[in-house]
Amino acid sequence: MIINSTTLNALRVSFGNDFVGGLGMAPSMKDRVSTTVLSTAGQSTYGWLGKMPSMRQWIGARAVQNISESNYTLVNLPWELTIGVDRYDMEDDNLGVYGPLFQEMGASTAGNEELLVFNALKNGFSSKCYDGQNFFDTVHPVTDVNGNTTTVANTDGGSGTPWFLLCTKRPIKPILFQSRKKPEFVSRDKLTDDNVFNERVFNYGVDARYNVGYGFWQMAWGSKQTLNAANYAAARAAIMGMKGDGGRPLGLVPDLLVVPPTLEQAGRQIVLNNQQASGATNEWYNSAELLMVPWLA
Repeated sequence: MIINSTTLNALRVSFGNDFVGGLGMAPSMKDRVSTTVLSTAGQSTYGWLGKMPSMRQWIGARAVQNISESNYTLVNLPWELTIGVDRYDMEDDNLGVYGPLFQEMGASTAGNEELLVFNALKNGFSSKCYDGQNFFDTVHPVTDVNGNTTTVANTDGGSGTPWFLLCTKRPIKPILFQSRKKPEFVSRDKLTDDNVFNERVFNYGVDARYNVGYGFWQMAWGSKQTLNAANYAAARAAIMGMKGDGGRPLGLVPDLLVVPPTLEQAGRQIVLNNQQASGATNEWYNSAELLMVPWLA
């Protein structure tokens, strides 16, 4: 191959198309548990997480429900992946392997977003959310109907493999995916670039900026107890019994059971089998969707 601006432009387009194709190959699960929030700065603060607004009977003047400043801030993190193409491979038309490689670059780029979202879920037992407690904790502070501070749990502890029951039908899902810059395909492939002159390598890469964090803990239950009907029922009842400040019921109904591969069978027995092993009717059949997540392995 004769290397000039025309052939380099054609290769850039080809590699870029392979990258975009790879982006669509990775199955996306993160949107089932996370809400994407656009960020316009180096970091974003989520003061509104400190209060869930509620309707009230209009008597007298309006009661303005100001945002409670929780000072929960997510800093956007930079991410990159770069592939070098040897000049001799171009000259010798030895480029067959690079198409799949750039497709894999796209799949890996999409996969990193998935991994971060589900790592946040898995690490929720030891990572702080907006109220200063771990996302999955037994002492989330909430005021009762009399204005006194009490504590509420969204976990029952345990020491086994974690599983999660989530409410995902509300505008804000349990996990926040904060997007500052979507993945962008970039290159340093001019004949005058230092990497080409000094190393005979044409560089093609992707960069992005984003981070993940936590939304409302009330919409998620994390457990390390055995995944069985009794513990599932307890988690379901706990979420449906959640109340906001002032003792107001939140009206939450869990709809998604999230499990790692090792708990897929147990999850299927609870929400996908219409009969128990004994032959009796399974009262939890179809009570939630099952999402088996390989990123939780």
